[in-house]
Amino acid sequence: MKYAKYHALGNDYLVIRPEDVQGQLAPETIRRICHRNYGVGSDGILLGPLKSTSSDFGLKIFNPDGSEAEKSGNGLRIFARFLWDAGAITSAPFTVETLGGEVLCEVAPSGRSVKVEMGEVRFDSASIPVKGPAREVLNEEMEIEGRRLKFCAATVGNPHCVILSETPTPEVARHYGPKIETDARFPNRTNVQFMEVLDRDNIRIEIWERGAGYTLASGSSSTAAAAVAFRLGLCRAAIAVHMPGGILRIEFKNGFFATMTGPVTKVCEGSMAGEMFE
Repeated sequence: MKYAKYHALGNDYLVIRPEDVQGQLAPETIRRICHRNYGVGSDGILLGPLKSTSSDFGLKIFNPDGSEAEKSGNGLRIFARFLWDAGAITSAPFTVETLGGEVLCEVAPSGRSVKVEMGEVRFDSASIPVKGPAREVLNEEMEIEGRRLKFCAATVGNPHCVILSETPTPEVARHYGPKIETDARFPNRTNVQFMEVLDRDNIRIEIWERGAGYTLASGSSSTAAAAVAFRLGLCRAAIAVHMPGGILRIEFKNGFFATMTGPVTKVCEGSMAGEMFE
């Protein structure tokens, strides 16, 4: 099975063409491929390009636990770069259909930077979803292991829980992230961001990604956290999101329609040996 590996600020994905897959990518196959000791190792798999009746390209996004993700900002940037490298696109904008909706992508003339229109960020409980009465999920509290955490929830086509934090650390994200991801109030589980507002134009986050665990960077997480900071009036409409892997630029127009811009790096191409799956 052939693949191409890329990373976006340390968040790495394997791009696999559907014609290189025999049958379906079963969850156990995905878990083996993404395993960093027994497989190639990655934060997920991008299966595409697929045929789409509504967009220029279709894309399926898989988490390393085998589950399918609705949307991934870093994954979309990587997929756009893959199409650029393959000569399937130019610098003109194009559309990609995901489980979380259609997005518009544009690769810079250098090929090294990609802009993605992530769509509208929403905070209403039914869309995310979050259990309880219909409401915008803003400045609520949860208690985890006796610690009270203030949070906001949002959807960028996939669910997010943004914890308002003064000192986000990898240790905090690793400890509380899995507990919040599987909290009963989130019926579809949730991505988790621990956010510190640095000033009116900058935030810092640590990320626990649903189905993937602790990660160095995330495009949809950056978009959700920036949207919360903007919605609460803590930041302006153009926000630099600082993560362990680097910085993404998020800009909001017409309310909460988000555009994300950031780099993509090609790592390698290869072919998986059949005995890896034995």
